[in-house]
Amino acid sequence: MTVKPDACLAAWIDREALAEEMIPLIGQLYRKHQVVTSIYGRGLIGRSPIALLKAHRFARHRLGDGELAISDSFAILKTMSGLALGAASVDLGKMVAKFRREGSGRTLEQFTRDELAPISEKQQDNNRQGTDVVLYGFGRIGRLLARILIEKTGSGEGLKLRAIVVRKGAEGDLLKRASLLRRDSVHGPFNGTLMVDEANNCLIANGNRIQVIYSADPSSVNYQQYGIDNALLVDNTGKWRDREGLSLHLNCPGIARVLLTAPGKGDIKNIVHGINNRDIKDDDPIISAASCTTNAIVPVLKAINEQYGIENGHVETVHAYTNDQNLIDNFHKGSRRGRSAPLNMVLTETGAATAVAKALPELAGKLTGNAIRVPTPNVSMAILNLNLKTASTRDEINEFLRQTAMHSDLHKQIDYVNSQEVVSSDFVGSRHAGVVDAGATLCTDKRLVLYVWYDNEFGYSCQVVRVMEDMARVNPPAFPR
Repeated sequence: MTVKPDACLAAWIDREALAEEMIPLIGQLYRKHQVVTSIYGRGLIGRSPIALLKAHRFARHRLGDGELAISDSFAILKTMSGLALGAASVDLGKMVAKFRREGSGRTLEQFTRDELAPISEKQQDNNRQGTDVVLYGFGRIGRLLARILIEKTGSGEGLKLRAIVVRKGAEGDLLKRASLLRRDSVHGPFNGTLMVDEANNCLIANGNRIQVIYSADPSSVNYQQYGIDNALLVDNTGKWRDREGLSLHLNCPGIARVLLTAPGKGDIKNIVHGINNRDIKDDDPIISAASCTTNAIVPVLKAINEQYGIENGHVETVHAYTNDQNLIDNFHKGSRRGRSAPLNMVLTETGAATAVAKALPELAGKLTGNAIRVPTPNVSMAILNLNLKTASTRDEINEFLRQTAMHSDLHKQIDYVNSQEVVSSDFVGSRHAGVVDAGATLCTDKRLVLYVWYDNEFGYSCQVVRVMEDMARVNPPAFPR
C-alpha cells in the first residue's frame, strides 16, 4: 500500500520541485542574457533548491503581508526567459511586492512584461567587452574578492579577473596560494573547481584563467605581456595609501586605474558605495574604498541623520582581530597590538569616526571613535551612541531602519535583523555593509544607541566589488524600478 505524505510534507515536496525547475531558468538568464536574479538581495545564481526555498522563506521579513510564494517567482522567471532580455539585475521578491501594490488587475505575467519592457528584446545589446582586473596582494580581502569576481563571471562581459600579483614565497608557492583560495577557515570551501597550471604559473577557477605574477615592486610589471590591457588594479596590500605611492601602478603598461582597499590619504576620494559612489568620475585614476568599519557605519548614519538629525555621537567598534596583530606577545609598532590577539581584548584606535566626514561632510567633527579588538576571527560590531536633533522612540527608529533596509537606495548596504538569539557567527558571509540589530536598539527621547553587525571581510569585499563595477561602468539597470 502506498503511503501518502501528510499535507504539510506534500506542500514542501511541491515547493521543492518548483525550486528544482527554477535552477536552469536562473542559470540560462545569467549566462545567455546577463540577468542577475535575487530575492531581497539574496543572490539566486548557483544556489541549491533548499537555498532557494530558504530565500523565499526569508522574504516574509520584507514583504510584510505574507510569504513569498515560490509559484509567483517561478512564474516571473518563466516570463523572463521568453523575453530576450538585455543585461539587468532583477529582484524577484521586490517584483512580487510591487505586483501586489500596483498590479491593477493585470496578471503576474503581464505585469512582468510591462515592468521589464525597457530591456525586453534587448539581448542583442549585450555586447560589453568586460574590464580586466588585477589583484595586487592576495591576503584575506584579495582572496575574497577573487571568490566574488569568479562567482560573478557570467559570460565574461563584466569584471574579468585576469591576474594576481604577490611576492614569491617558499617552494610550492603556487600550490599554497591555490590551497588558500580553495579552503578558508572562516568562509568555508571555494564554491567550484580549481586547477593549478604550474607550467604557465596560472590558477584556473571555474574556467577563469588567472595569471600569478611574482613581484615586490609595483612599478616593474608589464601586464600587457600577459594580454592584460586597460585594467583596473585593486591594491589589497595597504602598503601604499597616498597618490604618489599608488601612482606607481599606473606606470605599468596595461593598468588604467587603481582601487585601494583601505582608507586613502590626501586628496584621494574615499568611496562608500551607496553613499558617494556617484562622485566616481571616469577621469579619476585612483579611488579608495575606505575601511570596513566606515562602510558599515556610514549608511546607517546617513539614514538616521537625514530622518532625525545627529547633533554628535561616539562610535565604539568591537572588531575581530586582524592579521596585523600578534598571535603571542611580541614587539609591534602599534600601541597594545603587540599583545596576543587570541588571548586578549585589545583597546586600540580607529580612524572610522573621522573618516565618516569624507563620505558625509555634514557630520564632520561630530563623531569620536575607539575600537576594541576581540578574540574572534571575523565579524565585528559598531555601537553608535548618538544624540539626535529630533526625539523618537525605539519602535519608531526600528521601523524606520526596517523600511530603509527594504525599500531605500541603501538596501544593499543596510540589512536588518530582529532576533534575540543572533550572535556574531550568524553574520559570516553577509553581503551587506552592516546589519542593524533591532533587538538591541536603545532610544530615550533624543538619545539613541544602535548596534550594527558587519562581516568585516566578506561584507566589505562585496562593497569593494560594487565600487569596482561603478569604476568599470558595468552595472546593469536594476528592476523593479
